[in-house]
Amino acid sequence: MTTCVVVKKNGQIAIASDSLVTFGDTRLSHAYEVNNKIFQIGESYITLAGTAAHFPVMRKLLTGMGEECKLNSRDEVFDTFSKVHTILKDQYFLNTKEDEDDPYESSQITALVANPYGIFGVYSYREVFSFDRFWGIGSGRNFALGAMYAVYDKDVSAQHIAEVGIHAGVEFDKSSAMPLRIHSFEMKQPPGA
Repeated sequence: MTTCVVVKKNGQIAIASDSLVTFGDTRLSHAYEVNNKIFQIGESYITLAGTAAHFPVMRKLLTGMGEECKLNSRDEVFDTFSKVHTILKDQYFLNTKEDEDDPYESSQITALVANPYGIFGVYSYREVFSFDRFWGIGSGRNFALGAMYAVYDKDVSAQHIAEVGIHAGVEFDKSSAMPLRIHSFEMKQPPGA
């Protein structure tokens, strides 16, 4: 899987990930492929956890949405990922089944979105969370969350906190590895605010 994190602190936002891809017991490290798990759509940076098949699909799909891909608020992220679900089913043949008792069809997506307006998490039933401090996804998330919690109140930047999270995930999660990828930027007021 992976370790991916987002952090918001003192007007700065950071998003980071490890760079290991795994196929069952096989590891495809950075030495064999670039493995960049963060991609940019407009002002937003997106990272995913789960199957490696999501990355080319979501990159192409979100880029192809043009102006319909809006990610600057919790509601915009929800609306965009609701449209994404339909496109995944109709054009990319998404298998929406997880469990028989599921309340909704699954998009099979776990993602983090960071842009100058906030940090967001998206889960398989299109649940969207807007985080005030930090969050993580992937198999190394628990290690990352603990490490980020331990340093968040110290006099450090959002970027530093994200780096600490990824380092902890890589240290203890067998499915995460260096190098880390990170993007950080200043927050802005939402359009129309």
